[in-house]
Amino acid sequence: MWQLVTKTVLTAIIIVAVSEIAKRSTFWGAVLVSLPLTSLLAFVWLYLETGNTQTIMALSHGIFWLVLASLPLFLILPALLRYGWGFWPSLGLACGVTVGAYYGLVWVLTRSGIQL
Repeated sequence: MWQLVTKTVLTAIIIVAVSEIAKRSTFWGAVLVSLPLTSLLAFVWLYLETGNTQTIMALSHGIFWLVLASLPLFLILPALLRYGWGFWPSLGLACGVTVGAYYGLVWVLTRSGIQL
């Protein structure tokens, strides 16, 4: 139980710290957010809990491919905001397109014989 609490608190501290830094400097906020902190934390927690490097390898491989599907979010959201869309509709549409990109990418990868 203490491991779950530790993971939750540490992860929350990192997310809050990044958002606070982004308020002061969008550049440094972007630098920190662009780091694969979530992936690194997942690798560390998974290794500490299981010691299974094969699982970490498979997770890393899956992240590599699936990060491609997240990229449209970072193009569509600022474009919609630039064209005067409100934040929530922009975020909703960008997330919807991203979900579609995930489905499309998984379909293509499956058809190509790439296992996630």
